[in-house]
Amino acid sequence: MVELQEKNLHLGEILKKMGRVIVAFSGGVDSAVVLKRAQQELGDNVLAVIVKSELFRKSEYNAAVKFAEDLGVSVRQIEMKELDHPAIAANNPDSWYYSKKLLYTHLNELAEELDYPYVLDGMIMDDMEDFRPGLKARTEEGIRSVLQEAHFYKKEVRALAKELDLPVWNKLASCSLASRFPYGTKLDKQKVDQVNQAELYLKGIGFDEVRVRYHENVARIEVTAEKIAELITKRTEVQHKLVFLGFDYVSVDLRGYRTGSMNEVLPEAAGDKIAANA
Repeated sequence: MVELQEKNLHLGEILKKMGRVIVAFSGGVDSAVVLKRAQQELGDNVLAVIVKSELFRKSEYNAAVKFAEDLGVSVRQIEMKELDHPAIAANNPDSWYYSKKLLYTHLNELAEELDYPYVLDGMIMDDMEDFRPGLKARTEEGIRSVLQEAHFYKKEVRALAKELDLPVWNKLASCSLASRFPYGTKLDKQKVDQVNQAELYLKGIGFDEVRVRYHENVARIEVTAEKIAELITKRTEVQHKLVFLGFDYVSVDLRGYRTGSMNEVLPEAAGDKIAANA
């Protein structure tokens, strides 16, 4: 607890020196802590920028907007057409770099227009454990990862979020819907919507931690190990729904829910350099 308080004080010192900041706010716990602490230290000199994209759920976007507005910070909503970007739609391992590059470029342009000297994101120390293409884009664009600068790990971020009474302190991690597709499978709105609707359905029947991995006409469902048996008991209705959504076959991954499962088929050398995207 003492170490957490020391890190929190350090975070406050970092923020105070910035004076005026834009926070790239996703609605997740990491960026929520950045936004709240920035507000505490800088008051009205904080702008939350929330990005709408075809690769993130509308419900997540709406929740992020509501959270920021309820917090009382200024909010700017912008939109990115990621599927219009050939390098992102190609869905190769380096597509994550181009996605972050597009985001950070938008944010820097807005910061220059509105005279904000700093743009902050929510990256944490855990993100340093793997090579993440987004880190390269972050560094190139000069974005500040203040939680990393204050040496916060995920468990500490959640603890601080709970202490700050943020309702997202225990929120499950979310990720771009692109992570549901094998590398090299070109993305389009129909495929993304198909996977999104399948996951929303499964969440609606009790599977909070779930991924539907897209393999052309096959849906590979990942749920936590303790929920696999329950999923099997609901196999008839699940099969019916996912076939209705456009899949010919529905499978259950017996290894269960895990982040980065699309990276497992990459050559080991390449896999070592790919982030464990969700």
